[in-house]
Amino acid sequence: MTTDNAAPHGAVLTDTPPGGERPLVELRGAGKSYGTVRALHGIDLAVHAGRVTCVLGDNGAGKSTLIKIISGLHQHTEGEFLVDGTPVRFTGPREALDRGIAAVYQDLATVPLMPVWRNFFLGSELTKGPWPFRRLDIARMKKTADEELRAMGIVLDDLEQPVGTLSGGQRQCVAIARAVHFGARVLILDEPTAALGVKQSGVVLKYIAAARDRGLGVIFITHNPHHAYMVGDHFSVLRLGTLELSAARSEVSLEELTNHMAGGAELAALKHELAQVRGVDVEELPDAPAPGSRPAPSEGDG
Repeated sequence: MTTDNAAPHGAVLTDTPPGGERPLVELRGAGKSYGTVRALHGIDLAVHAGRVTCVLGDNGAGKSTLIKIISGLHQHTEGEFLVDGTPVRFTGPREALDRGIAAVYQDLATVPLMPVWRNFFLGSELTKGPWPFRRLDIARMKKTADEELRAMGIVLDDLEQPVGTLSGGQRQCVAIARAVHFGARVLILDEPTAALGVKQSGVVLKYIAAARDRGLGVIFITHNPHHAYMVGDHFSVLRLGTLELSAARSEVSLEELTNHMAGGAELAALKHELAQVRGVDVEELPDAPAPGSRPAPSEGDG
């Protein structure tokens, strides 16, 4: 299927904020091959400060490969990857972190039995005293963790409680606040609401919006178009390693986004087949789009 609103390779996407600020991170015709297997091809993506870019796709669509390229785990094999307008080719996640790109994965990289404050500084502990008698500066770490969590609107009664006792949504929020504290300018969130209930998902979406309001560029990876549409400013739908859709919020409705996510053309073909079967209701399935058609802007989208 062709990409309805995708920008041509090398072009800035159509949702450039007023003033035309340069994207924090940009992919131009980027792709990744593993030997003879082409996992990604021709991906255009621009991430701006203070905006949420939602990347949607089913299992095997290429979302994980995209995350690994941006976070420095893997290198792209075609196209360009730019940070602040400069082409880069990271050799590891540390280089990405040094440029302000942080990924929060589903496992959150936390130790369940450790206290919240200790997880907040895991791997970057603060110390005090002269060498070789340096020791952990526990008081400063607790104070800093509490201040940073409160700045994100997260209030915990006891920072000594094991992080494993927090709800899934709270653990996600601690991981987000940690990334922001350690200098993230671009925050990649890998399916943060995938294993959460409705209420906890709402908590995480609230803090995604808070990170955006603090000026971060957020890449929200999800397979849930409803969650994406609640906080997203731009939507990119991947399908079998290619860009199925690239559209600003004003250019696509939730229904259209859901149809793209579900594979609109395939559903239309399935509707024709199921219409031959007795007892199957196909009225709600989409019809095949007219050749060359584009999604119509929906009223009230902003």
